[in-house]
Amino acid sequence: MNVFVTGATGKVGSRFVRRLLQQGHHVKCLVRDIANAHWLQQLGAEVLEGDLLQTGSWGNTLQGTDAVVHLAAQFRGVDENTARRSNIDASIELAHAALRADVPRFIFTSTSLVYGAGNHSRPNHEDDLLRPTMPYPQTKVAAEEALLQLYRGQGLGLRIVRLGFVYGDSDPHITEFLPMMKNWNPAQRFHMVHHADVSQALHLAATVQGVDGRIYNVADDAPISVRELFQFHNSEVPQESNQQEFNPWQMVVDTTRIREELNYRPIFPSFLSAKYAGAL
Repeated sequence: MNVFVTGATGKVGSRFVRRLLQQGHHVKCLVRDIANAHWLQQLGAEVLEGDLLQTGSWGNTLQGTDAVVHLAAQFRGVDENTARRSNIDASIELAHAALRADVPRFIFTSTSLVYGAGNHSRPNHEDDLLRPTMPYPQTKVAAEEALLQLYRGQGLGLRIVRLGFVYGDSDPHITEFLPMMKNWNPAQRFHMVHHADVSQALHLAATVQGVDGRIYNVADDAPISVRELFQFHNSEVPQESNQQEFNPWQMVVDTTRIREELNYRPIFPSFLSAKYAGAL
């Protein structure tokens, strides 16, 4: 399979590309600075330097591509205009380039944060109303809507995957985020997903036939509580956080659809299983 990947030097992309190459796929990666991507070339990837908003300089490279996997995004630490250009405008421009090149499958990575406060009585389902409260998921919702319009109006082979909290493979994401969780009620549960399972979901979305226009939640089988995560990392939960209000379903998602339609089964069904396997 010929795969075109954006965001290949990021936390998700770097691990996904490595697995694609191990499986024998031909991978082209678009990066902003090729100086930071020599290791991708050493692994066997074809690396292109360019800007997602300037497809005229590299758009022809999509010819013969089986799937575009769009991972590049600005998460935090940028102004609103930069976030919108990177997360919305660039996604739309890439989708148009894929349409011009007749790429059959376009995989867009989103986040479970798009559900916002969520449903108060059950896990969040792909068809639920989206109520994001933070800028990053708000840009993802806007991009999703624009890409779905291209699917309906121009036949974009779109598949959207909404990722839970990604961890594993020596990713420092958890330790970076633990300080922010000190304001969360320790009873709050949320869904996580190991990098191996993110890669599995992306690969399935890029290969399964007949699922254009579908959206999939990607997570493990066992939401973890804030208290458990702190305990696993030998950290104390502030006593005052016990008083914080919380919605028990806010960051918990329904994964029935991806299991039934893509035959997704988590390699690491829980954080504990990954910890015992030495996969953190």
